[in-house]
Amino acid sequence: MKCSLFFKRVLLNLSLIILLFCSSLVWAAPSYGSIRQQEEKPGQMLYQSRQSIRDDQGQTWQVILFKRVKDGVVEQVDLRLSGYPEQAVFRHPAELKIMEGDRLLTAPDQFAAEAPAKNIGQFDLSEILPLLPTSDSVQLNLPLDNPVTIDIPVAVLLEWQLIM
Repeated sequence: MKCSLFFKRVLLNLSLIILLFCSSLVWAAPSYGSIRQQEEKPGQMLYQSRQSIRDDQGQTWQVILFKRVKDGVVEQVDLRLSGYPEQAVFRHPAELKIMEGDRLLTAPDQFAAEAPAKNIGQFDLSEILPLLPTSDSVQLNLPLDNPVTIDIPVAVLLEWQLIM
């Protein structure tokens, strides 16, 4: 009789623990992306946020914010934008224009001398990233032969702040 009561209590406690664990999974906050980190070589880490985002014309872009940390020092924070080869041709050198409400911010072209491909642009966000909001989206005006705008949502901006 005592043994049966003991097992009932153990089973009840175990059930409560499982129930609490499962309920915490149900109420977990949604995840919008993940920050990747990779050791490129000893003493040098690469941190990235990768997103696929559509522009105002419906075309998909690979949007990658990344920083390199060498011996504990952040060298630079860059934003790489990559479109399909037939879709986009970046003008070099040309700044990336970032609209935050009525304020215009500009980021210098990292591929001013030579780009790896016509459909790839990379811009230095080291100075701009701390100025970007975390409660409203921003618009990127891409310096292309046929300009487009990409709306960067708040969830992505929050992830970018984690990289900073």
